[in-house]
Amino acid sequence: MADTLVTTAELARHLDDANWVVFDCRFDLADPAVGRRAYLEGHIPGARYADLDRDLAGPVGPRTGRHPLPDPAMLAAKLAGWGVGPDTQIVAYDDRGGAFAARLWWLTRWLGHREAAVLDGGLSRWTAEGLPLEQRTPTPVAATFTPHADHGMWLHTADIEEWVAGRRDGRLIDARDPARYTGEHEPVDPVAGHIPGAINLPFKENLQEDMRFRSPADLAARFRAALNDQAPEQVVHSCGSGVTACHNLLAMEVAGLHGSRLYAGSFSEWIRDPNRPVEK
Repeated sequence: MADTLVTTAELARHLDDANWVVFDCRFDLADPAVGRRAYLEGHIPGARYADLDRDLAGPVGPRTGRHPLPDPAMLAAKLAGWGVGPDTQIVAYDDRGGAFAARLWWLTRWLGHREAAVLDGGLSRWTAEGLPLEQRTPTPVAATFTPHADHGMWLHTADIEEWVAGRRDGRLIDARDPARYTGEHEPVDPVAGHIPGAINLPFKENLQEDMRFRSPADLAARFRAALNDQAPEQVVHSCGSGVTACHNLLAMEVAGLHGSRLYAGSFSEWIRDPNRPVEK
């Protein structure tokens, strides 16, 4: 079973395998309806559509970021309704190099389901190879999914406050584009900049020009250069709202650097309190 990436060839061989469940995770922060419209126009055969706002995040509150973690029981119920059982191989894809698919990959791991992977190269690779699409919406056979959420896989804002104050060791990595990290350009959040002490490793640089992931050796070199002698288990990933940070988490797993964690609230939760410092 795959637990990080699958190739288009591997997925094509399993399109008729009832034990493989595919998820279309296309989304656009500027127009949240775009992903579902694109899904209805054509998707990988059998794929279910998982919406970032409705399915892969919980309700936004006055102290949360833009995409809080969903309730484990509610997410488990959705996965069961989509036909995901304890032995199901999940494959998630999008058209952004895995930027949103990696969120579903991480969430299922958080719930204890390790047989989950991202389609390497995503939909663009799939269509470039002339592989089929369909418009039919599948009718899944419901399964049983029992969540075993591992809350050690993510950190709260209070943990990051400890880290910023110098009372906790670790390396905080920000996955956003450089212009957002530096505060030169902020199209989404009301405050620009980054959490003090965070370093910037944009998730897009995990990818080759064809949108497939770089080799494990290349990814290992990229992240080791940034770890500053920290163990992978001491690395925490952040972004705007805990979504593209999962891409860096996935890249480290592909590289064999296991055990890094997610700051689930990320920058959009950090700035909820104006007293928390921000660097530019």
